[in-house]
Amino acid sequence: MTIISWIILGLLAGAIAKFLLPGRDPGGFIGTTLIGIAGAFIGGWISSRFLGHPITKHFYDGATWAAAIGGSLVLLIAYRILFGNSRD
Repeated sequence: MTIISWIILGLLAGAIAKFLLPGRDPGGFIGTTLIGIAGAFIGGWISSRFLGHPITKHFYDGATWAAAIGGSLVLLIAYRILFGNSRD
């Protein structure tokens, strides 16, 4: 997949992660989007490096999507833990 595909996947993964973890985020929509993009990259890297599932060339691979959404969820939870009270 190209870098543009990973960015699109990250945008969608961030939206799915936000749907799965509703509530107020310190960064709002832009922050959640950036977390989704970073989560897609990190999830894909962890999947290929440590879990033995190489990144495929197909955008619609379920394992790639699961890794991207999982990475986004982990980053979103960490972001909320670290900066969750900054908007109160």
